[in-house]
Amino acid sequence: MKFDDRFIHDLQDKADIEQVISSHITLKRRGKTLVGLCPFHNEKTPSFTVYPDTRSFYCFGCGAGGDVISFVRRIENLDYTEAVKAVAQIAGVPMPEDGYDDTLSKKRMRLLAANREAARFFNACLMQEKNRHALKYFLDRGLSANTIRRFGLGYAPNEWRALIEHLHSKGFTDEELVLANLARRSDKDGRVSYYDNFRNRVMFPIIDLRGNVIAFGGRVMDDSKPKYINTSDTLVYKKSNGVFALNFAKNANDNKLILVEGYMDVIALHQAGFTNAVACLGTAFTHEQANLLSRYADEILICYDNDEAGKKATQKALGVLGNTGVKLRVVKMEGGKDADEIIRKHGKERFDSLLGNAANRTEYKLLEERSRYNISTDDGKLRFLMAATQILAECGSIECDIYATRLSNELGVSAESINAQIKSAKAKLRRNEEARRVKEQTEALAKSFEDKNNPERSNNLRAAKAEETIIASFMRNPDFYKKLKDKLTPDDFVTSFNRRVYECLVSKLEAGVDAELSQFAKSFSPEEMDSVTRIFISSHSLVNTLKECEDCIKVLKDKTGPRITDASAMSDEEFLKLFKKDD
Repeated sequence: MKFDDRFIHDLQDKADIEQVISSHITLKRRGKTLVGLCPFHNEKTPSFTVYPDTRSFYCFGCGAGGDVISFVRRIENLDYTEAVKAVAQIAGVPMPEDGYDDTLSKKRMRLLAANREAARFFNACLMQEKNRHALKYFLDRGLSANTIRRFGLGYAPNEWRALIEHLHSKGFTDEELVLANLARRSDKDGRVSYYDNFRNRVMFPIIDLRGNVIAFGGRVMDDSKPKYINTSDTLVYKKSNGVFALNFAKNANDNKLILVEGYMDVIALHQAGFTNAVACLGTAFTHEQANLLSRYADEILICYDNDEAGKKATQKALGVLGNTGVKLRVVKMEGGKDADEIIRKHGKERFDSLLGNAANRTEYKLLEERSRYNISTDDGKLRFLMAATQILAECGSIECDIYATRLSNELGVSAESINAQIKSAKAKLRRNEEARRVKEQTEALAKSFEDKNNPERSNNLRAAKAEETIIASFMRNPDFYKKLKDKLTPDDFVTSFNRRVYECLVSKLEAGVDAELSQFAKSFSPEEMDSVTRIFISSHSLVNTLKECEDCIKVLKDKTGPRITDASAMSDEEFLKLFKKDD
């Protein structure tokens, strides 16, 4: 993907990295930097840092890092060209008419086109007389013709190649259909063949926020297994980011979303007028999905199934969504196992009343704990109170006072005693939080030595640190390169990854281009940019003198120096001592 260096530089100038990132996560200013909870891994203590002065970000927890293009590329699951286009659109910068390779972008467009045509095919099959049983399945579930049409529901015929042959007639190749996960490849006895991925299933197209069909869910119409077959991750779809019906729900109902478990729950709710219902895709609720939901809602009502699995899923969702700052409430699903059944049996008025009586996060947790104990006995009462104080230890002082008073009145225990136990639990929670924070920092430090992008680093720590000091110093001080370039060549580098970074850096400096992170993003993958960013961020702790660079060059020139392979406890200052030879 070729873009002119000047275009990328101008794009970085006009794209406010703070504004772009803060549209996805909540950032708080800390001196010259901003911090927040990382959107790329689950954490409770903010370790995601944005550096407005260098237009970069880095997470000290998981190691994710880069520039604004890298951020958009990763969080939107885009290729480099599409990420540049997205940032340009945000910044209001026109794209150059030529000068870049859009091969991958064209491939993604082909997959979207194949998915769109497949959705039309499935919907047409649903309406055929020979497939009346499939349409009857939806009608028996209470869906109207208008709802079926609105959600683009369909049917995959009970044939091996029906979809493949249809898409062949539209110009799509077997390879494209496999990439879209619409078809599968079989290699038997040396013969290659292809067959439809979805067969004899009612089909639910998954549509992104731009209106593109990106994936499908296929459900059996009986009790056979597997109940669902879903599109695997492709160039246009990542299930850990997927939210069903958010394209409809994002503009509905006062910044509130109703979170349910399945496709049919969502569709039944929309038909009943609850057009802010969504369902997250995949087997586990992810922080990527939580961050996406938080962009379109100030409040989320969780309406998971009324069974043990649903309760576990609710606890999981509360934990992940709790890091987003969104107001959370949990609906007690009385009168049916899920939203679809409640509406079919009791009507939308009953479901609306359940929404009105939804418990907040603290109330829900207290109710769940209460159900586990027999509070008519002293032992049950004591055990419930001990569990309740652990829950309230996570709340603010006013909320604690409210619930302590309520528990006191209900259980006949003084509010003073309950508050004293809450205070003790809070102190223990703080100690655990500090221990967890230290553990996170330790693990982050260990990751900085065990670089997956530079596997040679761990066996050549002394040389690798010298290489990274040189790279970081030259990025910060291009004049150092002019003074020292004759003393150093890429061949002096011990680790191949750092050699690549240095060669890329030199090509920019020789061309008179500022060595910004954005200039590396087109030559390195998002994962590799994590390591490039770590090197760049490390320059904050360097002495940044010419003498420091000269000492590092001597380390690389001295092939007989000591190999240091255990440096997990060393500071940067201790590292620098390794670079200085005794006279």
